[in-house]
Amino acid sequence: MTGWWMDRVGSALAGTNPTVMKRLPAAFAVIGDIQFLPGYSVAISDRRGVDRLSDLPRADRVSFLSSMETLGEAVERACAGLDSDFRRVNLEILGNTDAFLHAHVWPRYEWEEPNLRSKPVWLYPSDRWSDPTYALAPKHDALRTRITAELQTLT
Repeated sequence: MTGWWMDRVGSALAGTNPTVMKRLPAAFAVIGDIQFLPGYSVAISDRRGVDRLSDLPRADRVSFLSSMETLGEAVERACAGLDSDFRRVNLEILGNTDAFLHAHVWPRYEWEEPNLRSKPVWLYPSDRWSDPTYALAPKHDALRTRITAELQTLT
């Protein structure tokens, strides 16, 4: 099994990762593969072999965090403009599954189920993560375009 998703950093650097919206100073802003929370995006390090934030020199850490924050603000602006039930953005650096530095940008909404709305996204049922209904698809193009436009404005 091969494909751009097997090396997300390398494919972004090579220009073959189709989820990339914009290159930021220390990261690639990508739209998430799943969209059960519309606007989910990820800041992916632009350096191969970097597994965690502490792998970077301090100045580069700050640059990565700034790139993450820029993506977060772009997602916030885009989602707030498209859905009146938008609440906030959650930013997370976890790295428990993928061995490359990345930060999750999760938009949160009032329409989420009450028992999940104030909880971490990772508590959503496993079917949300694999259901083709939520897979990134052309129906998300307008949202992606809006986030990309906000990234352009902010940078």
